[in-house]
Amino acid sequence: MSKPATDPLVQLTEIRAIMERSSRFISLSGLSGVGAGIVALVGAAVGHWYLQQHYPNAGYLRLLQSTPEERRLVLPYLLLLAVGIIGVALAVAMFFTVRRARRAGQPLWSALGRRLALSLMIPLVAGGLFCLALFVEGAVGMVVPGLLLFYGLALLNASKYTLDEIRWLGLTEIGLGLVLVLIPGLGLAFFALGFGLGHIGYGLLMYNRYERS
Repeated sequence: MSKPATDPLVQLTEIRAIMERSSRFISLSGLSGVGAGIVALVGAAVGHWYLQQHYPNAGYLRLLQSTPEERRLVLPYLLLLAVGIIGVALAVAMFFTVRRARRAGQPLWSALGRRLALSLMIPLVAGGLFCLALFVEGAVGMVVPGLLLFYGLALLNASKYTLDEIRWLGLTEIGLGLVLVLIPGLGLAFFALGFGLGHIGYGLLMYNRYERS
């Protein structure tokens, strides 16, 4: 037997849902994380292949000890690869998020969506420029830890506007970045772990919790 509409518990549940929709961007799709994670894994594989071609039998480990001239030679390719990963990952994330936002009837580019995007972009842009400076100055082993740390901080900063899982993903990325500082030779593996498997794992968790019927 269904509860009458005047049931206080039903009313409280409805009020809570309305408040959550007005204060948090709940249309972020878990499939966006899965897609972005797959793109990151492919990007890590392409980067590994390129470094193996450029530094036979050494790859990423040789890049850690590269000279300024060697870094200048590989920098355009690595920048192009990074831009490609970010661009494709954003396109995939936008596709699934727009689709879920339409189904939920929540506008994508609302004031809440703009605050979420701004909270993400400021740490990401600052972190990207900082990591680029690290690479140019020869601190190659700190680049991937820096990317993980700044990305984790960006997620943590944005999590107050969206789902709780984003905060935990941010903390996971920060933890991986701090561990990688101690073992910089595993940079590519931790890149795949944090940006690839981390996104896929939390994306599947979000999908099963909020989207799967």
